[in-house]
Amino acid sequence: MKYSSTELLGSLPIPKLLIQQAIPAGIGILVMSLNILIDTIFVGQWIGSNAIAAINVVLPVSFFIAALGMSIGIGGASIISRSLGEQNHSKAVTTFGNQITLTLGLTVLVVVFGLTFVDQIIPLFGGKGGLFAYAKTYYVIVMYGVPVLAFCMMANNTIRAEGKPKNAMYAMLLPSVSNLILDYLFIKVMGWGMMGAAWATTLSYGVCAAYILYFFLSGKSILKPSIQSFVLRKDLVKQIASLGSVTLVRQAMVSITVLLVNNILFSFGGEASITVYAILSRMLMFATFPIFGITQGFLPIAGYNYGAKNWQRVRKTINISITYASILATLIFILIFSFSESIPQIFSDDLEISEQTPVALRYVFMALPIIGIQLIGAAYFQAIGRATPALLLTLSRQGFFFIPLLFLLPPYYGVTGVWMAFPLADLLSTLVTIYFLNKAVRKELIEKA
Repeated sequence: MKYSSTELLGSLPIPKLLIQQAIPAGIGILVMSLNILIDTIFVGQWIGSNAIAAINVVLPVSFFIAALGMSIGIGGASIISRSLGEQNHSKAVTTFGNQITLTLGLTVLVVVFGLTFVDQIIPLFGGKGGLFAYAKTYYVIVMYGVPVLAFCMMANNTIRAEGKPKNAMYAMLLPSVSNLILDYLFIKVMGWGMMGAAWATTLSYGVCAAYILYFFLSGKSILKPSIQSFVLRKDLVKQIASLGSVTLVRQAMVSITVLLVNNILFSFGGEASITVYAILSRMLMFATFPIFGITQGFLPIAGYNYGAKNWQRVRKTINISITYASILATLIFILIFSFSESIPQIFSDDLEISEQTPVALRYVFMALPIIGIQLIGAAYFQAIGRATPALLLTLSRQGFFFIPLLFLLPPYYGVTGVWMAFPLADLLSTLVTIYFLNKAVRKELIEKA
């Protein structure tokens, strides 16, 4: 049986194919990032700067739980891409069914735990003092929608794995647009404050899930799981967990990092510094969308061609992806440095925040031009099913370098020491990635070719 949308992954010229895969992924990430960015502006202007900081406290918790779905999605997507490359359609379908069972089962259990210990979790992530009440209101409502978000993150990666990046893009566009509309309605018109921001976010997850169900039930997908496909298979669960653990560990490290950064900033700079960090986080997500789009576009191409044993094509995909990502990252770097003084005024009129943010932006974005090497390198090992090196490279930035630097630098440089840790960690982890990626390419692609 022919599946033209997936077989194009092995036949189209790499530059054209990468653009076809990366642009929809990049647009989806752009709109999602723009949604979070505008959401932050709305919250800052209509509720207050403490509300921005409160959301930054909650997001690592909710996104870590939702990352269970993302990790299951990426781990399963790697299996699906390679299975389709090997023309093993039944394995791809069974993998998808197992993904759904794992995602919903695990996230519901973790959400119950998260709601049970809400009063302990929020202060742990920096929700102290005047931030606690805001954070708790937002946290409780958003947590109800987290299993739905996890399902959306899982399914989005699966849609992309079967070579349908436009549909994956639509799944990201719809909730982003609906969230902004609901934000305006609930916060500005109805005056619900933080409760309105939380319900807008939660209901937007439902919009995303509705589109994804439509995609899989309307015949647009080649993956049509039977009831038997939902029964967990030990070998598939092991592979999904092994590959997905890379993404889960990455998100866990992000959550731990936010926990540490929020608490260190609270100690050295107070609530205003946490608000600055929240702005930086939104800007990082928004500004780096083209790089992440290329990384998302790279994954199915590399996985499919590796499964098809087309070694030269995999190598070419790596080189072109890194080149495109580095060019785009350099352009973003120039733009951020050029407008660093103007950016904080968009979010808040607070003088202290306006003074701190430009310096922080310049430090945090300093190593941006080399970040593409780091992302593509880790993604390569994930795409070909090599969980251990992918995990180590993922851990290298946050765990091996960034967290130690967080403890070393602030005692000497204060809040500035926190911002200095970002580019230093990027530089060190990129050097490690270059070493392992070059070694793997020589051994696994050049020698085989």
